[in-house]
Amino acid sequence: MIKAQNLIRDFGPRRAVDGVSFEVGKGTVLGFLGPNGAGKTTTIRMVSGFLPPSSGTVFVKGIDVAVDPVSAQKSIGYMPETTPLYEDMTVSGFLKFIAEVRGFSGAERNSRVDRAIERCFLGPVRNQGIDTLSKGYRQRTCLAQTLLHDPDILLLDEPTEGLDPNQKQVVREMIREMASERVVMLSTHVLEEVEAICTRAIIISGGKVVADDTPARLKTRSTKYNAVTLRAEGGGVAETLGKLPAVEKVQVLEDGRVVVFPKAGKSIAAEILATAQEKKWTVSDIKVDEGRLDDVFRQITATEDTKKKEAA
Repeated sequence: MIKAQNLIRDFGPRRAVDGVSFEVGKGTVLGFLGPNGAGKTTTIRMVSGFLPPSSGTVFVKGIDVAVDPVSAQKSIGYMPETTPLYEDMTVSGFLKFIAEVRGFSGAERNSRVDRAIERCFLGPVRNQGIDTLSKGYRQRTCLAQTLLHDPDILLLDEPTEGLDPNQKQVVREMIREMASERVVMLSTHVLEEVEAICTRAIIISGGKVVADDTPARLKTRSTKYNAVTLRAEGGGVAETLGKLPAVEKVQVLEDGRVVVFPKAGKSIAAEILATAQEKKWTVSDIKVDEGRLDDVFRQITATEDTKKKEAA
């Protein structure tokens, strides 16, 4: 559905995107993840045809976006980071206008607007002026305009930026519901967003792709992956666990719990429980860490930042 090959974008002497390549198939919710200034929005703009690459190519459903952008954009619904809305229009008036721009009129235009309003839960404000809408309803109105032509590809740039927790949840549920029918590519620097709705994550740093995997597999790269936190009563808990062959280190927390970190690739929970039983410790609480995306994100982007400084 989307194929990007060696995308490069320069703004004067500054290279914002540096050789980005990826492919996305139908049914994927791709989180395009990176720190501010990493090149996320620039890449989304190139995929959408809004911004031409300095070099490289983007194909949307086999169409070269640079060669035939209008044909490619017929399959794309694009929601920019800055919500583009006409303040003096009502919600329904704005959506009817966009539908007409897309080439729909009469009963078909009205039915598409009604469907978009229903899907984005805009019924209570459909006749309300856009200038009076909350941030959450503005975001949903912008999302509704991306759906009017029933695109196969949704490009969403920071879709929940500035929303409160309840509003974020509504937008995430909408994205999940739409994902089964199409490709959703969303740019974000919010890690919880990726864990909540994405089936795949690309981490970009310094304009380059530095990781590409499922969120679950990315978390296995965390230093906390398979770490065991437990509360146990008995003698020499930390010292004993620190001597186990698969253990890298042990940390004692202020509340008395012990965190046991495994050596890379090791699983230590069963061995810890067996040791506790052998030593007759009383274990009142135990948890195995599944890894943390924020930990992986910091490791990867910090490494790339260090490389850039060394190269300079």
